[in-house]
Amino acid sequence: MEDISLDQVTTRAEDQWFDRKSFEIKPKDLAKALVGLANTEGGIIAWGIRDCKLQGIPTPDQDNAMRQATLDFTDPTVEVRSTRLSGTTPDGKPAQVVLLKVSPSPRVHYLTNSECWLRVGDETKQLKKIEDIQELAYSKGERTHDSTPVANTSVNDIDPTLLQKYASTIGSSSADNALQARHLLTREDSATVGAILMLGKDPQEFFPHATIRVLKWAEKDRHYGRNQLLEADRHFTGTIPSQIEEARKYILSLLPHTSRLGREGAFIREPVVPTDAWLEGLVNAAIHRSYSLTGDHIRFEIYPDRIEITNPGRFPGLADPRDPESISRFARNPTIARMASELRIGQELGEGIRRIFSEMRDVGFTDPAYSQTNGTVTLRLGTARRVSEQDLASLPTGAAAILTVLQRADTPLGTGDIATMVNMSRPSTRNALTALRDAGYITWQGQSPRDPRATWAIKDAL
Repeated sequence: MEDISLDQVTTRAEDQWFDRKSFEIKPKDLAKALVGLANTEGGIIAWGIRDCKLQGIPTPDQDNAMRQATLDFTDPTVEVRSTRLSGTTPDGKPAQVVLLKVSPSPRVHYLTNSECWLRVGDETKQLKKIEDIQELAYSKGERTHDSTPVANTSVNDIDPTLLQKYASTIGSSSADNALQARHLLTREDSATVGAILMLGKDPQEFFPHATIRVLKWAEKDRHYGRNQLLEADRHFTGTIPSQIEEARKYILSLLPHTSRLGREGAFIREPVVPTDAWLEGLVNAAIHRSYSLTGDHIRFEIYPDRIEITNPGRFPGLADPRDPESISRFARNPTIARMASELRIGQELGEGIRRIFSEMRDVGFTDPAYSQTNGTVTLRLGTARRVSEQDLASLPTGAAAILTVLQRADTPLGTGDIATMVNMSRPSTRNALTALRDAGYITWQGQSPRDPRATWAIKDAL
């Protein structure tokens, strides 16, 4: 865990790994903060700060209360290491700040009254539902997998060039200090899972499944065997940062581009699905996938009407795929997530998801959709146009329902099928379909205007 300077304890913004507390905090409330850090990614509490100013010297009673907070109020006891920094108050009097350092724990910690707390961003929140606590206990095993040792490894399996670059990025004075600060080596000097995946010389020697596969399909439906219409297929190996960068360049070469008005007011050439949306999805998959599930890789699939990104492992912890925008900042792989953030590769799970939604909405596409199985999470970025309330008002009655039906359909639908599904007459359905086609939302395919086999589908963008 990295050291914090005296200047940083008063100027650094509170975040997932850093909090400030005053001498007057009650031991039980201090214990909540300690439990919250232990239950997530660990961090540091600077004790002795009020309004971002040093308070002075703690009284003996305050000092004893601080020392006893973990023993008297946490179960199992949270392990805390402390160091003291000396300084002065704003009026020049002697002052001390105690840095309480908490490592992420493989166990779920509680207060002695059975309350469970979690550090989420710059807040500490209580988990009140039994199922939420159970999910935390479940996710603990996977989320800390990246901090476990990899058998038969040592510092020699870490690329020295990548390590030195990373050490420089986080401000460590040496490569050894970086290894210690991020716990990338165990006490037995084995490299951790996170160290191998982010900085290893050959990550696939130990994790052959830790790859990204990019595929492009010629049709909306994936076929098999002789009917498989696969236009592109490539695997990417190496460290996680290397895989992401090489896959990014390859995906850019496969995606169709369009001209859009950029944020600077000029037209720019960019992929139909915004780069910031699909790249954030890819980065999220690489950082937050389950690396404890062997035998599967990340799949980035390009279809004529959508992009699908599938990664091994369910959403971690409390995340609910039914309401992805409500997901709080959380990480299955805290070591990998932190290193990626420091290398400016990606954002945390909740923040990245909200960015994906924002980018898709900005260009007028429908919202991204997440689906989850027992072992995977899939992100779907569709290219169906979002219809504004103003546009809907100008379309015939039933147009919104028809558009929803077509967006959810796996195959084109006939007029009669659509009429039945939306409970409308055929003439009214045909009138709404024609208006949607003329507005550019859908396409019609048939041999003649009266072709009984003619079908309707969402307009392809890819």
